[in-house]
Amino acid sequence: FGSRLRPPLSPQPRALALVGPPALGAMTGEFTIRTRKFKQNPLLGRRQFVLDVIHPGMANVSKKDLATKLASMYKVHDSQCIQLFGFKTAFGGGRSTGFGLIYENLDKMKKFEPKYRLKRAGLGAEKAGAGRRSKKDTKNRRKKVRGKEKTKAAGGKK
Repeated sequence: FGSRLRPPLSPQPRALALVGPPALGAMTGEFTIRTRKFKQNPLLGRRQFVLDVIHPGMANVSKKDLATKLASMYKVHDSQCIQLFGFKTAFGGGRSTGFGLIYENLDKMKKFEPKYRLKRAGLGAEKAGAGRRSKKDTKNRRKKVRGKEKTKAAGGKK
């Protein structure tokens, strides 16, 4: 009775999905770039766009590689003038979307880019002055003394 409901066992094997080596594009690091919403912004001296990257088989593409490819596409003399940020990888991988800016020159970039992005690009100046902890220590040393001793405690002229 139960054997009539079950299909008969067939001797031919079923197809198996074998996982082989990654595709050739994944090993060589191939990726495709497309720009959308391309805008010239003459007031800020830059071109701005949304960047779509297609990178099958790769987790992500480094911003340096993207910048060099963009520099050749848009004939940029210095790839340091290119700022890329805000990349999000699509669910399942293989596609990322981010934002890009190509400045006319480094002066315009230093003038209009936020400090944190300049620092990220290696252009930001280091902050001068004492650190937070040392400022607190001198303040607390100063609280313990009176009068002229305060300048000595602060490490000023002696």
